[in-house]
Amino acid sequence: MQIGKKIKRLRLKKGLTQEELGERTDLTKGFISQLERDINSPSIETLFSILNVLGSKPKDFFDDEQSRTKVVFREDEQTIYLDEEKKYKLHWLISESNENEMEPVLISLDSNGQFKQFEPSLSETFIYVLQGEVSLTLGKQNYTASAGESLYFEASDNHLLKNASDEMAKVIYVVTNSYL
Repeated sequence: MQIGKKIKRLRLKKGLTQEELGERTDLTKGFISQLERDINSPSIETLFSILNVLGSKPKDFFDDEQSRTKVVFREDEQTIYLDEEKKYKLHWLISESNENEMEPVLISLDSNGQFKQFEPSLSETFIYVLQGEVSLTLGKQNYTASAGESLYFEASDNHLLKNASDEMAKVIYVVTNSYL
């Protein structure tokens, strides 16, 4: 087990620098750096102190290795949601994806269909158009993309995705650090 890599991943998720983690645990930046590169090993007391600051229970820290082994997600594990009023179908492609850094979904938009309106957030969004043509309203700007094209933006403004044609549109929609 590479404890250092797991500590680094937790630290980055918390948005802490090595120096900030060191200050909160009474350790030096250099020691944290050595831990993360697996050059040095922490005592049990030091590890528990680090995990406490990073918001992880020891059991979760050590069980995390097993819970991240799933790589392939079958079609029967997908959750589907249909909104008949707004004319879209949503496939969550990864079970429990809202617990991950990214949340990929497949969205099918019928003619005149639109996905829900989103408020500004800190997330980044990637959309790949598989079929048809879509229109993205991002703040006061409008963007159009067709099959084979992509959209990528920081979600710092209100945004709305719509079908821009009379035929069905399908997109892969990936959001970071946010929930759909």
